[in-house]
Amino acid sequence: MTTELLTERQDTVLVMTLSGPATRNALSPQVYAAGIETLNMAESDPTVAAVIVTGAGGHFCGGGDLQRLSHNRQQDPSQQAGNVDAFHQWIEALRAFPKPVIAAVEGVAAGGGLSVALACDLLVAADNARFVSAYAKVGLSTDGGSSWHLARQLPRGVALKWLWTGGDATAQQMQQWGLVHQIEPAGTALHAALTLAEELAATPINVLSSLKELVNDAPQTPLSEHLAAEKRHFLVNLMRPEAGEAIARFLQRKKS
Repeated sequence: MTTELLTERQDTVLVMTLSGPATRNALSPQVYAAGIETLNMAESDPTVAAVIVTGAGGHFCGGGDLQRLSHNRQQDPSQQAGNVDAFHQWIEALRAFPKPVIAAVEGVAAGGGLSVALACDLLVAADNARFVSAYAKVGLSTDGGSSWHLARQLPRGVALKWLWTGGDATAQQMQQWGLVHQIEPAGTALHAALTLAEELAATPINVLSSLKELVNDAPQTPLSEHLAAEKRHFLVNLMRPEAGEAIARFLQRKKS
């Protein structure tokens, strides 16, 4: 059965759940299309403060559907190329989405599932979660940007060895590498992610968006250009009513 992408509102948070437990929530073109559509809707909805991506049935996502990949090997390569393009469009949409995106990982995040988790801004993991590159073990190189994220977070040799061997890491190891940002008891990752999203929602959405854009652009932007971008965002946010209210509250607290 093809994995579905289920959506549910939890107050100001939109939860996207990969649901195909029989295949550990294997990825599919239907999921990519639904993911992009959902993010587009959430971006234009001012009542959505953050998005959480999680999985059903005790796992985050086992990666691509190997049955479909085996079938596509018999087809023209353009068919699989189209599927990869659709996956990458969803990954780029997660990275570019102007509001916080949090991965809540229980169980396994493997292959493309690992790529989805790494594309999120913050990653909350259950203490028994496992993160598996997996690609090399089935004769494949990565897609979905996992090599991009790992190369920027880890020393070159560590990233290469992990990818070459189809690495398998615990939540604790991923936290040491700076890839997991919060570890919670098994079964509570989504609840913890919702709590984190609610905490972030206390900060004005325009500020969260500005900071995400600045951090996303920083690695490829010269300092002078980055300073100019910071100035632009700072001035826009300063003139918003949210800043006036927050500054007034802070000054009032100092008086009391």
